[in-house]
Amino acid sequence: MDDLAGFLRTRRARVDPAAVGIPTDSRRRVEGLRREEVAHLSGVSVDYYVRLEQGRARQPSEQVLDALARVLALDETERGHLHRLARQRRRAKAPSGRVRPELLRVLGLVADAPALIMDHRLEALAGNRLAGLLFGRPMPGLNIARHVFLEEGERGLYAEWEQCTVDVVGHLRLAVGKFPDDPRLASLIGELAMGSERFRCLWARADVRARTHGRKTYRHPLVGTLELHQENFALPNGSGMELVVLSAPPDSSAEDGLRLLASLGPASGDVRPAVKARTHE
Repeated sequence: MDDLAGFLRTRRARVDPAAVGIPTDSRRRVEGLRREEVAHLSGVSVDYYVRLEQGRARQPSEQVLDALARVLALDETERGHLHRLARQRRRAKAPSGRVRPELLRVLGLVADAPALIMDHRLEALAGNRLAGLLFGRPMPGLNIARHVFLEEGERGLYAEWEQCTVDVVGHLRLAVGKFPDDPRLASLIGELAMGSERFRCLWARADVRARTHGRKTYRHPLVGTLELHQENFALPNGSGMELVVLSAPPDSSAEDGLRLLASLGPASGDVRPAVKARTHE
């Protein structure tokens, strides 16, 4: 689904030759750097670099990868992705997706903010009551990528839909680099490519993006605009899962909106949100 050769080709096409001291003129037909220019700036032979882009070279050394990352101006996320792609002969097995009961107890303690546990496929494995109310559906069974591209669209729940699509594709690209032999991930990407032209265009760019924290704005049909802060907490042991919490700033309209949203849901005598989970073998 993803490979070192394709990633190198898209990254060199992105580099402005003038930024690395290469003069250009109107006769230049190549977008970005030429293969021989990348090879020269990286200190490797042209033949070796060509074989890398053709998928015929053996695994490059750490020094070669670091040199390529420097020339191609890769950020920290892209650099890590490059190294993972180069080591893909040692393929990681996709995590099982089992959610430990202890994690569910922690999730249930989050009472005033939507919170969910997602796997590397952006599948919601568990969610608290407010998360279900925000997305308008039970958490087990919700896939964020499918929701963004195939269900909601530009006028749906996501106020900054275009940016959301970029973030989702960047995350899935990273996931493919970590778990290239995951058949369920391959099936999801195929479904998205078949159903969304925007997904196909973004996927072809081969951009990768780490999901850590940031603003997320939602247009909820009952409570209006909710500008929330998303924090992604990676869970340990290489599970590929994250705890995602969407919080509102104190004394903000978003905080009032979440209170109103909570009041619209089913009444419950338990002060903690109800939590459900999906597990995969």
